[in-house]
Amino acid sequence: MFIDLIAGARPNFMKIAPIIDAIKEEQDAGVNLNFRLVHTGQHYDKNMSGSFFEQLGIPDPDENLGAGGGTQAEQTASIMIGYEKLLMNKPSDLCIVVGDVTSTLACAITAQKMHIPVAHVEGGIRSNDWKMPEEINRLATDAITNYFFTTSEIANGNLNKIGIEDERVFFVGNTMIDTLLKHRERFKKPEVWDEVELEKGNFIVMTLHRPSNVDEEENLKSLMNEIILNTKDLPLIFPVHPRTAKMLKNIGISHERLHMIEPLGYLEFNYLVERSKAVITDSGGITEETTVMGIPCLTLRNSTERPETISIGTNELLGMDPEAIKPALETLFNGDWKKGGIPKLWDGKASNRIVGHLKDIFKI
Repeated sequence: MFIDLIAGARPNFMKIAPIIDAIKEEQDAGVNLNFRLVHTGQHYDKNMSGSFFEQLGIPDPDENLGAGGGTQAEQTASIMIGYEKLLMNKPSDLCIVVGDVTSTLACAITAQKMHIPVAHVEGGIRSNDWKMPEEINRLATDAITNYFFTTSEIANGNLNKIGIEDERVFFVGNTMIDTLLKHRERFKKPEVWDEVELEKGNFIVMTLHRPSNVDEEENLKSLMNEIILNTKDLPLIFPVHPRTAKMLKNIGISHERLHMIEPLGYLEFNYLVERSKAVITDSGGITEETTVMGIPCLTLRNSTERPETISIGTNELLGMDPEAIKPALETLFNGDWKKGGIPKLWDGKASNRIVGHLKDIFKI
């Protein structure tokens, strides 16, 4: 059997790496299971892409579609054109897409139009917020997916509601957590640790990149000011997404406790997260990692596609109103933040379950 594994943006790499490991284990055992790693080029900055391949032990891509930047429509079109040419030259037996980025949707559509079945890792997750481009990607991808590998029973329920048959849904756990647990002992101290003289539990990590938070100058300025004002004397470590860096420069935000740094590699970033007092973010994936590491997470979004990080984990959804930041931080500093637990099957074995199901489905 010959499988395409699609990766294009930073979150994909963390989810695809353990699947590659699981496939290689089967290959070593003599199973006829081969793959082609396709990098769409959606994230082309080294800090957003290249370093992840090196740190997570992902082999060099077999194909790079070189989609690059542009609008979402331009990226989608570029990826589809490149992937179609690849499939016309050498078709695969299955296209595995992960997550909810542009590459996920573009390659799923292309594969189906070439009569190649699609498996969606992280199928069924929903924010129910159609203003998020990722939600459109999820809905459209799941509408044309053949096999769903899910992270939670909530996702299973979402698929059931839209009429997906149980025999096409496989609850396997979270491949991102596979990666986290595998590499946890390898987390690497970044330069900023010594430069700022950080101490465990005595600083806050920040990430902001969603258009709803960073594209409007006054809103971003209000968020940043509230965070700075209500984090006492703690250093704020802010690896800045390229999208956000441009806006921060325009509004001139600075403070002696605010340390804006370049995006970090996977091992360096999670070294900080694991040792932080809390994380303030608008990312979805980080809420999963903080849940497993037991770190309080304050999410600046109105909705989340990962509700189990709230109902079970350490995450709280604050919304996007800057005034919600102060009371949340007061709860944190008063020592009243919830302890949280770890969702079912987030145990580091999701990828092995996926490959096991593939062997059953395709009679390998």
